[in-house]
Amino acid sequence: MTPEPPPDPAPAPLDATAPWSLSPPAGAQLVTTPRGAALRGRNDPRARLGAWGEDVAVDHLRCLGWHVMARNWACEIGEIDIVALEPGPTRATETLVLVEVKCRSGTGFGDPLESITVAKVRKLRSLALAWLSASPRWIPRIRLDAIGVQRIGGRPPVITHVRGIS
Repeated sequence: MTPEPPPDPAPAPLDATAPWSLSPPAGAQLVTTPRGAALRGRNDPRARLGAWGEDVAVDHLRCLGWHVMARNWACEIGEIDIVALEPGPTRATETLVLVEVKCRSGTGFGDPLESITVAKVRKLRSLALAWLSASPRWIPRIRLDAIGVQRIGGRPPVITHVRGIS
């Protein structure tokens, strides 16, 4: 009789030893346009504003020297706006950052980041675990960030980047 193989080890907790990948996990749906835009249509002003805000956020991260690994990464539980790698002096100090982007036109509805709720942060944590469970590479650090983008008239966008929202 052939012995049974040992059971798969339990997934690693979300910590410094968690595996991460520089590419989207196998089977992941990488959406190149925002889901909202796809559902509402490209002519919807909210979809266009959201896509513009994400473009501004990506440009901001690239100016910081970050590597944008994925945009609008989706799985069965939701979507991550931006997955980026913040470089460190060594590979051991790189940080995987999941970024939630919120955008507003004008100031009438307040700061865009005010719309990030405790429930949204909880969902982002679950999405981080989904990315983690499907990724084979180890990255020692993970963080959740938020970027708020405001378009006010014809002026340059106002960008607010909050590191470590959880």
